[in-house]
Formats: sequence, structure tokens, C-alpha cells
Amino acid sequence: MSEPRLPADVRSELSAAFARSPEQPLDDDAFDHLARRIFEYQFAHNGPYAAYCERRARTPDRVAHWTEIPAVPTAAFKEVALIAGAPERAEAVFRTSGTTQGRERRGTHYIADIALYHGALLPHFAAMLLPDDARLVMLSLVPRPRELPDSSLAHMIATAIESLGSPSSGWYASTAHAVHEPELHEALRAAERQGEPVCLLGTSLAFVHWFEAMRAVGAVHRLPEGSRLMDTGGFKGRRSEISREALRSDSLELLGIPESHCVNEYGMTEMCSQFYDAALRDHVLRRTGVARRMVAPAWVRTRVMDPETLEPVAHGRTGLLCHYDLANAGSVTAVQTEDIGEEVEGGILVLGRAAGALPRGCSLAMEELLAATQERRA
Repeated sequence: MSEPRLPADVRSELSAAFARSPEQPLDDDAFDHLARRIFEYQFAHNGPYAAYCERRARTPDRVAHWTEIPAVPTAAFKEVALIAGAPERAEAVFRTSGTTQGRERRGTHYIADIALYHGALLPHFAAMLLPDDARLVMLSLVPRPRELPDSSLAHMIATAIESLGSPSSGWYASTAHAVHEPELHEALRAAERQGEPVCLLGTSLAFVHWFEAMRAVGAVHRLPEGSRLMDTGGFKGRRSEISREALRSDSLELLGIPESHCVNEYGMTEMCSQFYDAALRDHVLRRTGVARRMVAPAWVRTRVMDPETLEPVAHGRTGLLCHYDLANAGSVTAVQTEDIGEEVEGGILVLGRAAGALPRGCSLAMEELLAATQERRA
């Protein structure tokens, strides 16, 4: 293979897409053009993915529309190095968290170009968490990247804090879900005294545990108007599982942060882009009568697929979410998840994770990918 290098015109088009607001998604022609250019690049430089595409007879000369670009199941990131180039030349390596027992193989996303990752991360974070252009004190309930060096979430939050937060921002955890409660409460009391709104950032489970601890000691805060909270992910079947509505209710009761300022983030190690709950942006832009939904950035498309066939379902039906993320230019654009959801007006709903074994459609795709990789090595 030749030296991998994303063509300059493709990089320029991606940068222009990153500058678009969520209300200005790429139209289908523009998205199709850019997606297929990136597919050509990935086919030329990502060996395992190219073998998979060849096995499915979906090579660049046979793909007529972005919807025909082969998607890889998220489980593939546990088995093969899906990078356009050599894995050892990746500028960052992110890994999935795996199980609490630590026996499960972890998915690995090799980031070929960290500048491209940041280019996708920051504008959508700002649009959805800071739609009022506020520069807030950001308080992280996720450890710094040096403590979780292969965590895409730790990297994401650190990048947002360093680029968009005020100098008084800080970190209040040293392990995945253990909050430094005394120090965090003192920071919140200081914000209350100074009338300075804050932005709290953490996993859903970290907030659940912290709120339980607050209740145990009778702690309550009334944070200044404009304070907000971003929780990321779900609860993965833990004992502390509560509903999203209950988490927002606790935020109002214990912190004084209203539901309109609670933003759930949906992302994954295997993608460079993130989705966000639109509630805060809707509030700031005075959009009334619209339902909560997860909003993608302008350069992402999502299709809802049948778990058995991986064919698209009818509008309004639930299925497995398949994301086409153009920011994944250095790995694989099309990622077939095991997340259940549906398409709604202006976005998607994420309803949970498929229970039990790998869905049949994903399982068959995995078998094809592994067989293609083995044939290529032979």
C-alpha cells in the first residue's frame, strides 16, 4: 500500500462540514460525494476493511450511493485493526471499557489523525452544550486522560475543557466512577457564592452514585442560573440503573439544574463524532413544542436496520442504529451498532442495547469480515 494520506480536497471539504451547525446538515448529494471519496481512500489503505468490501462485492467502482458503503459491526473493532495505514502510526488509540471482570476483549479504535478528531468534536459540543456562547467553569466527573489514557471519553472531555472551558475548570475524579466529593462540593459552593454558572460533565453512572451520596448526607446545591449538566452513556444494567427522567429530576432537586439544561450525550469509542440531546439548544433558540431527541452533527447520517437482515426498516419502526460518520475518515465511516433506536423528526431516539447474543445480522457480518481477513492473510 502507498503512504496513506487523506486527499487535501477531502480534508478541506470535511473542515467545511465541521463548520456547519446542526440545522445545516450536508444535503444528500454533498454527503454522498464526500462519503464515497472517503470510502475510496479507506478501501485503498485499510486492508482488513478492503478485504471485507471485496468479499461483499462492494468496491468503490460498484458503490453508487453512500447507503451502499459496507458497514462493519462494532464488534469488528475487537478483532482487527481498522485503520487507513499502519496501527503503530496512529496518533491516538482509544479502547472500549469492556466488562467489569476484564475478560472481554476490548474494541480498539486507531485514530490516524487527532486533528481531524478534534475538528469534529469541538463544534458540535459547543453547538449543543454551549448554544448561548457561554464560557463556563467546567467540572469533570471523568478522570484526566493521563489516568485513563485509552479512554475516548476522558480525551473528549479534556479537549472540551481545555478549548472551551474557563481557566477555573477542573477534574473531580481519579477513577471511572469515583467522584472526589468534598472537593467537588467546595467548587460548587464557590460557584454559588460568586453567582458563576458551571457545566458538570460525567458518565450517567457517576451522577447516579454521586446523587446517592448527596442524599445520604443531605447535601443540596442551588447552582446559578445557566448552569448545566452533560451525562454520557447509559447504565449498562448496573444495580443503580434509573430512568433518564429520574436523573433529570435528581439534577433539579439536588443541584437546581432544570431539565432543559440536562443534556445526554451519545457516543462510542468506534466513532469520532457524538450525538447530543437537543433540549438545551431548543431552549436557547426558543424552539417550543419539540420533543427530546438526539441530534447528530451535520456530517453524520444514521439508518435504522433490521437486526436479522441489516436492511433498513420503515420510518417510525425500531431497529439497530447504523451510523455513517465522515469524521471516521481514518478508519471506517460506516459503523453498525448493537444499539436499538428509531428515527424521529429532527434526530433519533436511542432506546438501549440489544440484549443477549450478538444480533444475527451483526453476527453474519462479523463472520464475513473475519473470513475475508483470514483469506487476505493466507
